[in-house]
Amino acid sequence: MKQKRKLVTEIPGPRSRALWERRTRAVPAAVGTTLPIFVQRAQGGIVEDVDGNRLIDLGSGIAVVNVGHAHPAVVEAIAQQAANFVHTCFQVTPYEGYVAVCEQLAARTPGNHEKRSVLVNSGAEAVENAVKIARAATGRPAVIAFDQAFHGRTLLGLSLTAKVVPYKKSFGPYAPEIYRAPFSYPFRGTGRLAETLEWIEASVDVSQIACVVVEPIAGEGGFVVPEPRWLEGIAQWCRSNGVVFVADEVQTGFGRTGAWFASEHEGVVPDLVATAKGLGGGMPIAGVTGRAEIMDAVHAGGLGSTFGGNPVSCAAALAAIDVIEKEQLVERAQMLGNRMLERLVALQHDTTGIGDVRGRGAMVAIELVNDDGTPDAERAKRVCADCHTQGVIVLTAGTSGNVVRLLPPLVLDESLLDEGLDALEKAVRG
Repeated sequence: MKQKRKLVTEIPGPRSRALWERRTRAVPAAVGTTLPIFVQRAQGGIVEDVDGNRLIDLGSGIAVVNVGHAHPAVVEAIAQQAANFVHTCFQVTPYEGYVAVCEQLAARTPGNHEKRSVLVNSGAEAVENAVKIARAATGRPAVIAFDQAFHGRTLLGLSLTAKVVPYKKSFGPYAPEIYRAPFSYPFRGTGRLAETLEWIEASVDVSQIACVVVEPIAGEGGFVVPEPRWLEGIAQWCRSNGVVFVADEVQTGFGRTGAWFASEHEGVVPDLVATAKGLGGGMPIAGVTGRAEIMDAVHAGGLGSTFGGNPVSCAAALAAIDVIEKEQLVERAQMLGNRMLERLVALQHDTTGIGDVRGRGAMVAIELVNDDGTPDAERAKRVCADCHTQGVIVLTAGTSGNVVRLLPPLVLDESLLDEGLDALEKAVRG
């Protein structure tokens, strides 16, 4: 597919609108939609809808297609594996691909210690298993999460997640023994390290804490990058108190932030790392990787999943990891990020209502605020909608919904990125 934006109808076009009518009769309204176009195909950094419109993708399926849509190496690996076998269940009859992915996770995640991995299906499932493992290894029940956190839509994932609407509303009661500490939010001046640790020690019996679950950069919470040394301080506190440090790298992993994992920016070596999204190159696969002594603390048969580490997804993951390495996408993420930050900082200085520009690598956001500094969620919605009508896919984020986030595929051509940023600038100025 030619890597070029092209609009032949309004957004959404007539065929997408017709499919939307079918959707309303078959799919509950509870399943949200950012942009009501129906995709026909996607390659690289372009998404083509059923009306023939081609949109620049600055969302990557929420940080999934780091290697781009339908990368040829990933497609070939999927086809070859599917021709051999699609499923056996690793717990019934294992296969090499699962082991090979676990070996890659051991090699790529931070730290040189001996590691083990278990493969599952989604980020939420990875985080849930990390909590299970930490509880088994420590014999403790309590879990610390944070006030900008998003960890999934399953019951435990929701219990760990901070944002109520749309994620948690009406779905309680939630899992017990979850405690929410202040996350470092430099723009708002909250959650400094001393404040966070003081809150934990005043609110929970430390001897009962199994783990701290933290995103190195808050994703759905607004792409919030903690203040320097905050993450390191949390990790040190965990080591001092026998608490398992769990890094949720579901959105930040596999080159997205200009490092293989965002924890590396802070020199932090987690005890357990939850991964998903960018791992599979577009296929559903997730994992928990951790210190061997912690992973091996779980009794035989205590971990597993019917579809976890599906052989086709494993083949895709191995191909995606190879692409990230060979095409130097970690370094490219940093280049794309620098380009975005330069443009957006200039826009911030030349317009009103952008309270903050932040991010690492190709994980960048702007926070929109009113004149009094309060969150401006309505403007964020309008900016995204304007971008969509221009043929550029962008997403919102933030606990208050006032953040516009950019997650381009790491293979995106610089000219397409600039074109997407032009559309964003036009929408912000609009």
